Amino acid sequence: MSRRHAREAALLTLFQLEFGADDATAENASDLAIDEVDGIKEKDLPYAHALVQGTRAHLTEIDEEIARLAKEWKLHRMPAVDRNLIRMAYYEMRYQEEGIDPPIAINEAVELAKKYGSDDASRYVNGILAAMQKSV
Repeated sequence: MSRRHAREAALLTLFQLEFGADDATAENASDLAIDEVDGIKEKDLPYAHALVQGTRAHLTEIDEEIARLAKEWKLHRMPAVDRNLIRMAYYEMRYQEEGIDPPIAINEAVELAKKYGSDDASRYVNGILAAMQKSV
């Protein structure tokens, strides 16, 4: 299983869901995201779906923690890719039953930020997640 591919599909799904898709269309958003990820396999899908569902289930708590630590940026003003990467990685570090070592979750988020975010996204995502790691 490639967790990197699963994380990428989950990120794209969370991004789409943030912009108006409701639970009824969550599966469609996920299908669209999966179509965009080169190399994703059927065995990657359960992890991608679990990331989306878990992140959304803990969204309030995650957003509160981001808002507490990201003093320079209001949550709603963060680029959506960065916001969703941070949410997903924090979910993996803090709430996921199968514990993911924080450095792994952070590294994966930084790599996705390099691919999907702005030029400074990877440094910003790394900084916020490093601060969040302390509360895990």
